[in-house]
Amino acid sequence: MGSRNSLYYQAALEDFHQARRQAAMQQLLARFTGEQTELLSYDDVKKKLKVTNVRERGLQDIPVDKIIGSVGRYKDFTRSFLPKSDSGSQRWATVKAATSDLVGLPPIEVYQLGDAYFVIDGNHRVSIARQLETPTISAYVTEVKTRVPLTADDDPNELICKSRYADFLERTNLDKLRPDADLLMTFCAHYSLLLDHIDVHRYYMGLDFQRDVSYEEAVTHWYDDVYMPVIEMIREQGAMRDFPEHTEADMYVLLAEHRAELENVLGWDVDAGMAVTDMQRKKKPGAALSRFLESMVPDELEFGPAAGQWRQERVSQRSLSRLFEETLVAISGQPEDWRVLDQAILMMQHENGRLYGVYVSDADDEEAAEETVAPIRTEFYNRVNAAGVQANFGVEFGSIARQVVALAAYSDLIMLALNRPPGLSILERLASGVQTILKRTPRPIMVVPTMASPLRHALLAYDGSPKAEEALFVATYLASRWQTQLSVVTVSSDGNGKLDAAKRIQSRAKTYLGLAGVEADYLLPVGPAAQTLLETAESQTVDFMIMGGFGMSSMKSLVLGSTLNRVLLEYKQPILICR
Repeated sequence: MGSRNSLYYQAALEDFHQARRQAAMQQLLARFTGEQTELLSYDDVKKKLKVTNVRERGLQDIPVDKIIGSVGRYKDFTRSFLPKSDSGSQRWATVKAATSDLVGLPPIEVYQLGDAYFVIDGNHRVSIARQLETPTISAYVTEVKTRVPLTADDDPNELICKSRYADFLERTNLDKLRPDADLLMTFCAHYSLLLDHIDVHRYYMGLDFQRDVSYEEAVTHWYDDVYMPVIEMIREQGAMRDFPEHTEADMYVLLAEHRAELENVLGWDVDAGMAVTDMQRKKKPGAALSRFLESMVPDELEFGPAAGQWRQERVSQRSLSRLFEETLVAISGQPEDWRVLDQAILMMQHENGRLYGVYVSDADDEEAAEETVAPIRTEFYNRVNAAGVQANFGVEFGSIARQVVALAAYSDLIMLALNRPPGLSILERLASGVQTILKRTPRPIMVVPTMASPLRHALLAYDGSPKAEEALFVATYLASRWQTQLSVVTVSSDGNGKLDAAKRIQSRAKTYLGLAGVEADYLLPVGPAAQTLLETAESQTVDFMIMGGFGMSSMKSLVLGSTLNRVLLEYKQPILICR
């Protein structure tokens, strides 16, 4: 019998040495891969995650692969409980020789934190169970509740983040004030930023409420009125699909930083929805390649985004109480061109929105441009301040068309003085920066040819195309919110059935407007589209026009022109062009 036990012991001792070799190889590979192979220290984890409650759970079968740490022997074994030194060989072999399946051995003792376990007593039994690939082991369990839950997959780096989250919760008590809150981040150093946000929010709450605000009140108010609205917007826009490696709290921080960067570059306030959209746009697969290819295509041939993109991006982000909340105005500084700012001011007085004036300089440097810019900036602020409109002014360098297209992504409406409309010849259209802006900008654009308009009576050119649907949407908004009088015109050409087709097209607009409670005049004139629109606008005494943008490909519109080209050349009132 003694000889038999000796054989079992020698075999177990050989198993130990094999386990030691595996541990050495595991540690060597970890140097190259960076993989964590250390067992976690219970005392270290308990301290970092802030214990809140302890209770006995009794005897249970627990998953062996969820045991990730130890109370006193965490330096003796690897993360997979392979022995790291020869000093415990006799104890290990003795336990291994006593059984081949752990049956008959006393249960181990563990602490449970989240779904992870730490050995109090029984480290060698766990090591042998791992070698035998035993799925469960019997254990007396003491559950330890912490402010931040631990998982069996957490490594020391993730533990650092959870530790800092626990510190954040200790400071704010947010887990008690809002039990469903989950602000775990992978950006471990950024909890200080959240604390700064709360402090700033508390300061402004005190100013608004004209009283002392407790820290607890500030925390809940910040969470409910600042943090969660941003998270809800991130969820609504599906931003987490584009950033699967991050948490929602990460996204809040990323958004705050990206928003600050945009405001620094643009020189004006950027709302959170706009910043999220920009982050998603830059994150999408192939975005860098698309920007490179776009740079290789001449501006005049680039057709721009699909119809309806602006509505999809903006309407989902805010109430339709203000459709044009941010308006970009291209400022030339020419005396006759201040009409576009006057028109923009009128728009923002209706919308209670903000203006962003941009002057694009072709000077070589900022100092050379400043002499020209200074009086323009002064005149800009004189006009907007006199009108009581919120506004910012910035200077960009380079091509006017390119800069306006780039900045358009951060606005709801673009406004331009129309000095050089796209002409009738190919060369005239190629030379017009307006053609480029109209084709490549995903936002509605209002061009102001000669003078500002009160915008009381609009002619909607509706032909049922996707861009005309966008024009119908905007016209409906203006008619319902601004009480703008509306005349809907669908032009038909001569020929059998053409008038009936125009009636069917116009009936869609009539149904849409009717559902919105908007009354309008409906006209079905016959003739060449551009000429007929111009004649109808004159006969109806409208003071601006709403229509879709270019309907043909870039090359066709350059060669053949379009209805929009002809209207731009001859119509003297503002035209709101919708994509």
